[in-house]
Amino acid sequence: MIQLKTMLQCIDNSGAALVECVQVLKMKRHARIGDRIVVVVQKQRNLGSELSGAAAASTKVRRGDIRHAIVVRTKKKYGREDGSFVRYDDNACVLINKAGEPLGTRLNGIVGDELKQRKWSKILSLAPMHV
Repeated sequence: MIQLKTMLQCIDNSGAALVECVQVLKMKRHARIGDRIVVVVQKQRNLGSELSGAAAASTKVRRGDIRHAIVVRTKKKYGREDGSFVRYDDNACVLINKAGEPLGTRLNGIVGDELKQRKWSKILSLAPMHV
């Protein structure tokens, strides 16, 4: 259950580490796995001092940027159609552009299997594992 002011981990390599939900799209009260939300980047990922100027300039997002995202994990227990329940350790999302393509090229961590039903196959192909 992701709603207004919920903090989420950003699990892609777009440059954001922590984001805050400011709106759930499609007029829903709260977002679940696979839903599209609008977020503000609260904390930028630390790239390290050993990177050159060109590598540091390739960061796609900065602190304060407003972006769209897809929820891939929620802490709230979620019931599946086969009768099982799934609960993750944290709330996490993947940043996307307006067309629905992920900003990052790599995902760190597992994503929910409900993304198959919501037609987010590009995110599933980037993820190392989906449960």
